[in-house]
Amino acid sequence: MIGRIAGIILHRAMDHVLIDVRGVGYVVHVSPRTAQSLPPVGEACALYTDLLVREDLLQLFGFPTLLEKEWHRLLTSVQGIGAKASLAILGTLGPEGVGRAIALGDAGAIKSAPGVGPKLAQRVVLELKDKAPTVMALGADLSVDTAPGDDVIEAPVAKPRKAAAPAAQPKTNFTAEALSALTNLGYSPADAAAAVARASDDPDATDTAKLIRIALRALAPKD
Repeated sequence: MIGRIAGIILHRAMDHVLIDVRGVGYVVHVSPRTAQSLPPVGEACALYTDLLVREDLLQLFGFPTLLEKEWHRLLTSVQGIGAKASLAILGTLGPEGVGRAIALGDAGAIKSAPGVGPKLAQRVVLELKDKAPTVMALGADLSVDTAPGDDVIEAPVAKPRKAAAPAAQPKTNFTAEALSALTNLGYSPADAAAAVARASDDPDATDTAKLIRIALRALAPKD
């Protein structure tokens, strides 16, 4: 499996890029957000990749970070979400936005992606709401950008840690995971700590996912 590609950009489009790796050109499908972030033709770039294998088709999909690749893996595990729909969601919201939308149960944000209807958006939120906090907590470890180079190498994807059953998970553990998830979303440590402290007093904050959702509501701008 090709886990990472690094080389020289030969061609750029809004949905794919052609990368020359030692004389071999690889077409890598990307989101518009990723396409806009890439350097111009003739310069080096690197992308983490996911290889889609079908009976009559081989396609590479590219991501600037392992965090985005991990979200792609989770999104495509939902029935009805193919690779292109996943790229549409990630291209519209970004990995942090996807995590925030799923944690808050905001199907409307997922639906804002082109080609994603309300029923499918709701399915994404329902199926991934318990998995999202683990990926969000690992965000800092998976957010390092790829470094340009001239090799094709295999890049292992960090696997999310299995969450303990809610009844057995010490509260200090999921408080720490919630703090990590919020800071990975861009909130300051002080704001994240204050929100988690307030959310911890809520009787419904019985696991990491619920604690994050309550804290995010506390952090949301007030009308």
